[in-house]
Amino acid sequence: MSRRRLPLDAVDLASIPYFAVTMWAEARALRDRPHRRPDDVDAWPPERRADTSGPPDPLVPVGYETRDTLASLAMLAGNVAVNLTLAGVYTRINQRLFGRRVANWGRRRGAFWTALLVWDFLYYWNHRWQHEHRIFWANHVTHHSSERYNLSTALRQPWSGFLLAWVFFPMPLLGYTPAQVARAGQLDLLYQYWIHTEAIDRLPRPVEAVFNTPSHHRVHHGTNPQYLDRNHGGILIVWDKLFGTFEPEVRRVRYGLTKNIGTHNPLRIAYHEFVDLARDVARTPGWRDKLRLLWRRPGWQPASAGARR
Repeated sequence: MSRRRLPLDAVDLASIPYFAVTMWAEARALRDRPHRRPDDVDAWPPERRADTSGPPDPLVPVGYETRDTLASLAMLAGNVAVNLTLAGVYTRINQRLFGRRVANWGRRRGAFWTALLVWDFLYYWNHRWQHEHRIFWANHVTHHSSERYNLSTALRQPWSGFLLAWVFFPMPLLGYTPAQVARAGQLDLLYQYWIHTEAIDRLPRPVEAVFNTPSHHRVHHGTNPQYLDRNHGGILIVWDKLFGTFEPEVRRVRYGLTKNIGTHNPLRIAYHEFVDLARDVARTPGWRDKLRLLWRRPGWQPASAGARR
């Protein structure tokens, strides 16, 4: 009997030392900055001076904290284990869809780049819907649970991504092979690793205008009111600009959740929102409101919840 090859390739294996070296370098770069430095308002471009009223935001910790980093690495390990377990299922589904394809985009010139572009477009909606529907947020909240922002935060990945695997099923239907789909997803997610840092301020304007950058993604991880549910792009920030979810980095960013969970336990990080959601559904009368709890934005509560309070 032939031995089935695990779905890990040279890029995956090379990423392990890459993650280790870059996190070490970032930790050294940020070790003398126990708190974020005050912004130099006079150096801001005009569009960044628009929101300087009111008291300054409190300083927030930067760099690494051992328990926080270990929790992020534990979440990565669990994510990899789940994905390896389900890899065969995803491949079989993509193969069946590819067999029923309605186009052959994967055979056209430049297929590598168009696959990456299509995957990134679908990723934008995948990411946005995880912020807009509580059942999906229960998965994605894992990634936002750290109150620090560094390269290890990029590795704090959820364990229930299968909830939205269907978002990428159009790709094999368009004629991209399962291998092309997997490669596009792999490279798109690897790109997003380096933008989880405070060691890089802003890049040249043409880059900031088109691509997702550390500045744009810091906003995405912010709990400041104007930063909530913004900047969902993967590689390209243009999707946010096209669909009305872009927000520039103006104020100092506070990271984490609007209600932080205060734990480094991987199981709680992975499943705490599923537990809270199940509890809310169980105590909410009426099937309509139960379904609304699943589908509405995080934080939504039916009128009956106010009556109970």
